[in-house]
Amino acid sequence: MPDSGADLATLPALRHRLSTRIISLSLASLLVVLAMIAGTLWLSWKLEGAGAAINDAGSLRMRANRVAIELTLSQAGKPNALDDQIAALDNTLAQLRKGNPARPLFLPDEPAIHAQLDRVVDGWQHRLKPLARAGGLMAGQATTAYIDALPSFVTQADRLVGMIEHVSASKTDLLRVSQAGLAAMACVGTVAVIYLLYLWIILPVLRLQDGLRRMAAREFSLRLPVETRDEFGTLNEGFNRMASELQDLYRDLEARVAQKTAELAHQNRDLETLYEMAAFLNQATDAEAMCNGFLQRVMRQFDADGGSVRAFDDVRGKLPLMTSIGLPAALSGAAQCVSVKACHCGDATTQSVIAIQDLRHAPARAAGPVSPSPCTRNGFQALAAFRIGSLRGATGVFALHFREPRELPPSDRQLLETLGRHLGTALEQLRLSDSARQLAVVEERNLVAQGLHDSIAQGLNFLNLQVQLLADAVGRDDLPEAREIVPMLRHGVEESYQDVRELLNNFRSRLTPGELRPAVEATVERFRRQCRTEATLIVDDGGDVLPLHPEQQLQVLFILQEALSNVRKHALAAHVTVRLSHGRDFRLVVHDDGEGFDPADLAQRSDAHIGLNIMRERAARLNARLQIDSQPGAGVRIALLLPRGEQQPDAMAASQLQNTFP
Repeated sequence: MPDSGADLATLPALRHRLSTRIISLSLASLLVVLAMIAGTLWLSWKLEGAGAAINDAGSLRMRANRVAIELTLSQAGKPNALDDQIAALDNTLAQLRKGNPARPLFLPDEPAIHAQLDRVVDGWQHRLKPLARAGGLMAGQATTAYIDALPSFVTQADRLVGMIEHVSASKTDLLRVSQAGLAAMACVGTVAVIYLLYLWIILPVLRLQDGLRRMAAREFSLRLPVETRDEFGTLNEGFNRMASELQDLYRDLEARVAQKTAELAHQNRDLETLYEMAAFLNQATDAEAMCNGFLQRVMRQFDADGGSVRAFDDVRGKLPLMTSIGLPAALSGAAQCVSVKACHCGDATTQSVIAIQDLRHAPARAAGPVSPSPCTRNGFQALAAFRIGSLRGATGVFALHFREPRELPPSDRQLLETLGRHLGTALEQLRLSDSARQLAVVEERNLVAQGLHDSIAQGLNFLNLQVQLLADAVGRDDLPEAREIVPMLRHGVEESYQDVRELLNNFRSRLTPGELRPAVEATVERFRRQCRTEATLIVDDGGDVLPLHPEQQLQVLFILQEALSNVRKHALAAHVTVRLSHGRDFRLVVHDDGEGFDPADLAQRSDAHIGLNIMRERAARLNARLQIDSQPGAGVRIALLLPRGEQQPDAMAASQLQNTFP
């Protein structure tokens, strides 16, 4: 249940708020202004209705005269609109009697005006209208009587108009007086609002401004008077509390400034240490040199008497020593590979930070002896160990040894923990770089092995068979057969030599953006020199497409070289066509008219694919589609398609687009 006492206590506060007063003043002014505007609008509406009544009442004279004219025309036997004029006059009198708020049209609320309207209506209904309606033998006399009675009717109508105009004039004066009063109220209200705003807002603001100026001049004993209970009273109270706190703070300002200066210097030192360490770790290329340089810098920064860096072998639960500085030979030599559970440093692999201020009072290790630890026996009284971590988890620890009891503040611990993560990341990056280099070497060796297997190995196998046949022929003293074998041996040696030169050229191929077409032209030209097969190169201009990435260009060139090598060695073709196009998709087509082969027969001979496996593997690296079509006696067609989505254009080569496909 809400506390009603607390709610009642807040009522005076709400009542005295500056916002409450301003809102109340604004609402009161708004109500007065709206009331006066509503009154002027009402008077304007009344005047507009009276003006319409004056117009209609004035039209009675004209319509009565028109009836007289139409009567004269009727008596003379001429066309006339007597009935229309009578109906129009009746309608005008009905509108004046009933009024019409939509126009608006209505008579003023004056009994005399309504009585005068009754006299006008009575004169029309009982005197003029019966005369206008008379016909037959009495028509001439009725017309004369109508004209004689007309001035009296016009006089009554003029009197009605005059009475309406008199009332409208008085209301017009009242409207002008209201507008003048509204203007006077606006002026008086503006002056009153300005005065109240000055009293409620501007004057307190000026006092606060003067107080701030004097406070800036270090006049901390200044206190502002609290005379109201509104927002400015609250501000004055807050200003006074601020002045009291500043007066207290200024007394020990020098000590605080010195403390902040020391903190900033410490933070700057930490930033410099992090920057220097990051620069060193990015330059180091050897793990041992990296750990040694890291340890030197950390020991110099924190005035440590000794230090060590150990790797973490989680399989054996050991901490092999990678490097140490300042440790006695007995300590570093005896602890080359300690157990994780037998050393305080091992706890850092699971707890991230282990800081022992005084080793003499440290608890004994559960797995170690009860006697003092090796660090204590060698003169070290304090120890701080930090985990070396990476994304793989804990990869090692580094420790700082101190000969005097030492306590590291939290900021130093955080810095050392951050340095440990930097070292772990750098070591992990070094390991990944070594793995990448090894993977590249393995991949390159695999390509060399594939090239040797599909070219030189086959040639050497042929030479081996021919040498065996030659040995058999020599053993049988079959000189004619030996003479037939020697040319084949010479041809096999020349072909193997040619394969070696071709492999060397392939593995030395390196492309930069925009060099694919010159390299293709050089490859086709070299093919023409190596054999008698006629070669045709067709290049389709791709327009404004960007050239492929150099690595993709190199793989395309290798596939072309392997395809032409197969044509030279196996196809026995008279002509080969090489078509290169780079539109939306990249295409390479090599088509010869040689002997061809049976794909089903080739699939059963897994040891004689003649370089097709190499082309398929290179196409797979490109995420391209390689299609090989062949039939015995119909040649071979090799088509490489690299879709647009798999292309990797080199943005730096955009300016060289014309050099790639000129």
